[in-house]
Amino acid sequence: MKKTGYMDDGNITLLAKGVELKGEIKVEGTVRIDGRLEGDVHTKGEVIVGEDGVVKGTIHAGSLISSGRIKATVTATERIQLLKTAILIGEIHCPAISMEDGAKFQGVSDMGVTAWPEEVPRLSGNVRDLAFHRGKAVGLIGKEPDL
Repeated sequence: MKKTGYMDDGNITLLAKGVELKGEIKVEGTVRIDGRLEGDVHTKGEVIVGEDGVVKGTIHAGSLISSGRIKATVTATERIQLLKTAILIGEIHCPAISMEDGAKFQGVSDMGVTAWPEEVPRLSGNVRDLAFHRGKAVGLIGKEPDL
């Protein structure tokens, strides 16, 4: 059997390929979408969107792993992972995101940064400027340069 890359917590909700659903899914565990969903997903667990999966709406989850197409506002408390065939258009809110080569994202991301420091922090007194200790240019004496 092919390894799917997600943990089986015993509570999986599946929207199979060929199934279209308009509405809202609220569960505690993992949601796997291989069909089409127009609506909202709410889970503390994981949302997995397969290569044939399409989601339009909102996703609130612990984590999202996608290789399908998503046009949504996504909020993940842990992470978002876009695999190489994934397309995500919309808004994402999460502390961590990873994208494989080939994955596509268009939209706005928020990873929780609330402020930009006005000044670069200064080095403490016992740390010296490393640029001062960099090696000097060295020339070879007594050898013709190779041309």
